[in-house]
Amino acid sequence: MVKIFCVNTQTSKTFTEGTTLMEMLPAFAEEFETPYPILAAKVNNVCQGLKYRAFNSRQVEFVDYTTYTGRSVYCSSLCFLLCKAARDVFPESKISLRRPISKGYYCALEKNDGTTLTQEDVDRIVARMKEIVEADMPFRRHEVRLEEAIQLFSEMGYEDKVRLLKTSADVYVNYYTLEDTADYYYEALLSSTGYLKVWDLSLYRGGMLLRVPNRHKPEELAPFTEQPKTFEVFSENVRWNKIMGLDNVGDVNMACLRGEAGDLIKIAEALQEKKIVQIAEEIDRRVRMDDPVKIVLITGPSSSGKSTFCKRLSIQLKACGLKPISFSTDDYFVNRLDTPRLPDGSFDFDNFDTVDHNYLQSDVMKLLAGETVEVPEFNFVTGLREFNGKKLKLEAGMVLLIEGIHALNPRLTDQVPEAAKYRIFINTVTSISLDDHNCIPTSDNRLIRRILRDFNKGAFSARESIMNWNNVRRSEVQWIYPYQENADVLFNSTYIVEFPVIRPYAERILMTVPKNCPEYGEVHRLKKFLSYFTPVSDKDVPATSMLRSFIGGSSL
Repeated sequence: MVKIFCVNTQTSKTFTEGTTLMEMLPAFAEEFETPYPILAAKVNNVCQGLKYRAFNSRQVEFVDYTTYTGRSVYCSSLCFLLCKAARDVFPESKISLRRPISKGYYCALEKNDGTTLTQEDVDRIVARMKEIVEADMPFRRHEVRLEEAIQLFSEMGYEDKVRLLKTSADVYVNYYTLEDTADYYYEALLSSTGYLKVWDLSLYRGGMLLRVPNRHKPEELAPFTEQPKTFEVFSENVRWNKIMGLDNVGDVNMACLRGEAGDLIKIAEALQEKKIVQIAEEIDRRVRMDDPVKIVLITGPSSSGKSTFCKRLSIQLKACGLKPISFSTDDYFVNRLDTPRLPDGSFDFDNFDTVDHNYLQSDVMKLLAGETVEVPEFNFVTGLREFNGKKLKLEAGMVLLIEGIHALNPRLTDQVPEAAKYRIFINTVTSISLDDHNCIPTSDNRLIRRILRDFNKGAFSARESIMNWNNVRRSEVQWIYPYQENADVLFNSTYIVEFPVIRPYAERILMTVPKNCPEYGEVHRLKKFLSYFTPVSDKDVPATSMLRSFIGGSSL
């Protein structure tokens, strides 16, 4: 017999060895209520599918779609459903799930006859997907030697998976089958297709958009959000990746193993610098117009690289003959005791009202009027706004840079003429995928960066950074992303060899999180994700790189 402690009910029950989580669920379900289906569980804080069998005593927490773990399991399973349906309808075709966008996943389908994807094609795939869901087909997990998996996917023509697995250090790997179709997913999957009740697939920008449930109301689709500028940034990166022959992580790993990592780093840095130069030249052009730009507003979500970008842009603006002056919206924080609070009573540092926006805008208007302003500096140790003699004046040939998470919020500068503002949104648009069917969540990129930055600065432990991440993400959705498409330009702060460079740093820090805390589930997932990348030295990463603000050694 095994003893199972259920986190949801805070009770223990005994079961026969080898009992599955699905078989255990009814014994605990009477003691806790959830309006949504249970999709998976955390076993000793690690995600497992409901077919997992317990042969030893374990701690179990059942999860539904409202949790990050539940959403990952659902969406990975939905992606497999789409890939199987597309393969059934168009044998020998190639489908690629490129990235999360517009509250869904953008997918590209290369048909075997080379013709353009049509609405009729999408309708046929949708019909097949519905048939598979109605049949409630089981997702079956298989554990085999690495060589067997490589041979299987080679025979299927999945060279992207072959390259990924060939650079893996595993002895055994897991893959899944759905009827007679095999595929590889690094997340656990649902027990069967019958759970996949809410989704949609539509023709979108030459490909397809796979829509997923609303994270707060899983019985509904997530609201569609058109993101043309974000899509263009993503498409631009994909084009560059194809030029370099780097479609997926397996390609990058192979290049690194050939000794090409240094060149890839140099190319990535050159592309970023080229983009910053273009932005600086556009600002210079607008500053010299009859109705000139006077303020550059720079924003982005947590760990997108706002501060480093601001410093690099300042250098390029000086090269254009301009004199940039700057401050951060953080310096206009209200005193700590006046900070808005979350429902649990903790401080909500990402709330718009954390910034004294009336005071900030008053100073901006004075600067635009030619007055000298002493701007505050927020003391994060004392939690107080201080005046330390930092005085600014906006004179001819100058431009004011304002950086912060709320910089693009219209309420922050609603008294400033529109023509006087130039808006920049910095994001981490991860264009590369693990393989054609496993895209990399943009939020994972930033979470790993934040863990590194917080740990290196001594601000938070890795566990605390993970613990705070849900609140950070919730605030971004409310306060930052709604203004993303209002930007004049979007800048992507990621590059293709970022994960190989940061892997050694991140793994050391993640090891500090104990296995017996709830955050370990996220640590386990991130460590597994990072393990797919061949680590490389950071010796070729320049001191001005975005990455240096996270791994250390920045000169900015």
